[in-house]
Amino acid sequence: TDRGTFIINGTERVVVSQLIRSAGVFFSSKQSGGSGLFGAKLIPGRGAWLEFETASNGVIYVKIDRRRKLPVTTLLRALGKSKISEIKQLFEDIDTGDVKYIEATLEKDTTHGANEALIEVYRKLRPGDLATVDNARQMIERMFFDFKRFDYSRVGRYKINKRLGKDTPNTTENRVFQMDDLVDIIREIIRLNNDPEAVSDDIDALHNRRVKLVGELISRQFRVGMLRIQRNIMDRMSMSDLETVTPAQLINARPIVAAVREFFTSSQLSQLLDEVNPLSELSHKRRLSSMGPGGLSRERAGFDVRDAHPTHYGRICAVETPEGANVGLVLNLATYARINDYGFIETPYLRVKKGKVTDEIVYLDAYEEMSETIADAGAQIDESGKFINERVSARRDQQAGQVDVEEVTLMDAAHKQVLGSTASLVPFIEKNRIDRSLTGSNMQRQAVPLLTPEAPTVGTGIEHDVARYSSQLILAEGAGEVVRADADAVEVKYKDGVKKYELIHFAKSNDDRSINQKVRVSRGDKVKKDDILIEGASVADGEIALGRDLRVAFMPWGGYNMDDAIILSNRLVEDDSLTSINIKDYTVEIRETKLGDEIVTRDIPNVSEESLRNLDENGIIQVGSEVRAGDVLVGKITPKGEQELSSEERLLRAIFGEKAKDVRDTSLRMNNAGGGKVVAVKVFSSEEGHDLKSGVLMQIQVFVAQLRKIMVGDKLAGRHGNKGVVAKIMAVEDMPFMEDGTPIDVVLNPLGVPSRMNLGQLFETHLGMAAKALGYKVATPPFNGVPTEVIESELEKAGYAKDGKSQLYDGRTGEAFEERTTVGVMHMIKLHHMVSDKLHARSTGPYTMVTQQPLGGKAQNGGQRFGEMEVWALEAYGAAATLQEMLTIKSDDVYGRAKAYESIIKGEPIVGPKLPESFNVLVKELQGLGLRVDLVDEDDSETEVVDAENVIASSQPQADASTKVVADDDDDDDTVMDEADEVDFDEDGMSVEIAEEFNEEREEA
Repeated sequence: TDRGTFIINGTERVVVSQLIRSAGVFFSSKQSGGSGLFGAKLIPGRGAWLEFETASNGVIYVKIDRRRKLPVTTLLRALGKSKISEIKQLFEDIDTGDVKYIEATLEKDTTHGANEALIEVYRKLRPGDLATVDNARQMIERMFFDFKRFDYSRVGRYKINKRLGKDTPNTTENRVFQMDDLVDIIREIIRLNNDPEAVSDDIDALHNRRVKLVGELISRQFRVGMLRIQRNIMDRMSMSDLETVTPAQLINARPIVAAVREFFTSSQLSQLLDEVNPLSELSHKRRLSSMGPGGLSRERAGFDVRDAHPTHYGRICAVETPEGANVGLVLNLATYARINDYGFIETPYLRVKKGKVTDEIVYLDAYEEMSETIADAGAQIDESGKFINERVSARRDQQAGQVDVEEVTLMDAAHKQVLGSTASLVPFIEKNRIDRSLTGSNMQRQAVPLLTPEAPTVGTGIEHDVARYSSQLILAEGAGEVVRADADAVEVKYKDGVKKYELIHFAKSNDDRSINQKVRVSRGDKVKKDDILIEGASVADGEIALGRDLRVAFMPWGGYNMDDAIILSNRLVEDDSLTSINIKDYTVEIRETKLGDEIVTRDIPNVSEESLRNLDENGIIQVGSEVRAGDVLVGKITPKGEQELSSEERLLRAIFGEKAKDVRDTSLRMNNAGGGKVVAVKVFSSEEGHDLKSGVLMQIQVFVAQLRKIMVGDKLAGRHGNKGVVAKIMAVEDMPFMEDGTPIDVVLNPLGVPSRMNLGQLFETHLGMAAKALGYKVATPPFNGVPTEVIESELEKAGYAKDGKSQLYDGRTGEAFEERTTVGVMHMIKLHHMVSDKLHARSTGPYTMVTQQPLGGKAQNGGQRFGEMEVWALEAYGAAATLQEMLTIKSDDVYGRAKAYESIIKGEPIVGPKLPESFNVLVKELQGLGLRVDLVDEDDSETEVVDAENVIASSQPQADASTKVVADDDDDDDTVMDEADEVDFDEDGMSVEIAEEFNEEREEA
């Protein structure tokens, strides 16, 4: 699509760019015995790697494609430099140190002449194959000089030229292996070995890592598909008659389609678009991942790769990265960064000439930046662009320091060039501790679009751009006039004709949020290029609006806001200030079964008219209906297998014919968490040509929208990492109020500020208070924000104390609080961790097949896990009865739990538990190991051995005419399962012993 995403199988996906080690040559030293001996890696775009290393005795070895190592002179000879004198001559000017590396290597080299060398190389690469000179020559030819198999790639050639100081033209002929590259690499290794000051190349620097964009990732898959096609064509040509064959018979394009489809559907880099809000979309498209094919894995990546690096400055956001396993592996582009033709990230600087800053902007990658002296954006300059001070802080060769103005060659383009799109939305980010800013940036991406969003009073000036570059705004394409503007479409008459823009209403995003657009123009309006016509979610007045500006006070209030909890005023519920819309879809498939097709109908057996009230005559719910938990959305019946008929049923069949034939109710119902309004119904059927899975006749999708008001348990946050959970929603009249009677909206805990050192929230609060009172909006750019003195003077101008504190009064008593309180306006966002998605309760529900214990998790309507540590807690407390209940009748004592349920309903006392099912499982598992398991009755003086099978059978109810008998796997007594029957309890004091035969024999002996 035009917004940088792909629509695959109806879902919107985005391909994340990959940040990966560049092709080229890298030199590194292994510390051995005090002196670092250097080696090198030659990594082509595709083909065999070459790894060089220097042994402690001065021999230089090479490994081809991770095989066994051989002396580097052997490879030189195999490639045509067969004479010792020739080889020595290549290196005589550089190999002048104490250790003669080439001589040591030649001594180690056992081969004489090119042919022996070829055979030696072949043996190392293909051990076990017959080594002849021709085979070897062919293999080397194919491995290094065939462009299909070996390609440095444009980047690789460019990097090798840069590192070795060459100017080989970057053409296809020069992108296969070159003899002089090999010689230069060996020369460089010798030079580094002889130089005591030499250091390894930094593989984590951004001039050695490059970005693979979508095109390159897809072209790689495309190439795989093409190679498969080529193979297939070769096979078919060899088998078919070339006289009569047509191209169509030879070529089958399926492998290409399959390769590309596989990439889009299952690659680690092709991800579902993060559609929570416009900012998360934008951030997702600007993301860089070090993982994926050819990249790192979470487990293998060490600290070095994850660390921030000096070359990240202005290229990769210094703040935004996930917390957890992916920290430092998933990064975001900085605000002004761009990616050049070779895939390296560039950042802009202003050219400085003779101490004067010019308007010329230059983009540099990390390598080009090394030789420049760059002043930071905070350096003071006068109107003409000259530096005011004699010395400025600058950096050269990744080292920061103070330099003379004359030495400066470049200056940072902007203060916020270190930050990415999300972090630069945080005002006063320079006053926060970095880890809190990280949390704040990550949480802005989880903000739920509100019903009535509001752009922040205190912003950073970038809000408009973020909204514009997200997919949520539709802009005018040129000057024109609006000829139609209603809820369905906007039509604009341009010079070259009328263009129609259709609106989306209450569509479901990937993330269950509601996408709803609103018109911003009226009929007859004149528009110019880039005017806003239609606005989407989380956008207000053309600016990104993730939350609401609320009046906050920092004060403890009755202990309710302990530990980051938040107290809200009921006004926010009544005015729908923090209300969002959630849309869920429910899908049902109508299939063919062996006993006949399933049917969609309104006529469902044993279902009340009440729960069918919203269905149309076909049994599908109508759009606009209000549904509650348990209501039928789509009525569906499935034919059931024939069973033994009782005499009454036979009579009914005789009277009513086949009508009473057995069907099962398999309708789609609203789940317990759900409810809301049906906003759309989609029906797909194979008759109408929709592509459905085999065996599926029809698929019905129902979309239900839910209005989510703010409630206790929802998560709120500011933009500074100050997050909390709503603990209490109070009546407006009980909230603290200001001297003019204005009640506070939100009460935050003051202890959340000092230890976390995110003071940005206080500056935002003070400045927001003044700006709201004086009626203007503030842009305070990162690292260049509003000075403290200005905030103080603005507060005084607005009639508040300059420390930003006000006297508050208790809403319950009307008395003044002892201390003055910090009060102000803060932009707060509602995050998508909403309590209505997490609230969960169970009385009875499904059980696991084998152990008969309750399932876990909300989706399965499961119970809460009572684990080992919880058992210890009850043991330590001495709560024996509670513990026994937990492990038996509340869990897997099948008979006991049924009786307990019955007793609760009848109001009788609950009788103690019987054998839990997990004991039976243990016995069966031991029997499966061939052990005989007996239960020994301790009370009996004779120590009578009881057969375990009988006890298991007797712990379940006795067989009865009406009970179903479930045959057991072995030939012992049948186990009878029916929870309704009475049963006698065994005596207490049964202990279990696993008595193996030989134990008994040993005792007798």
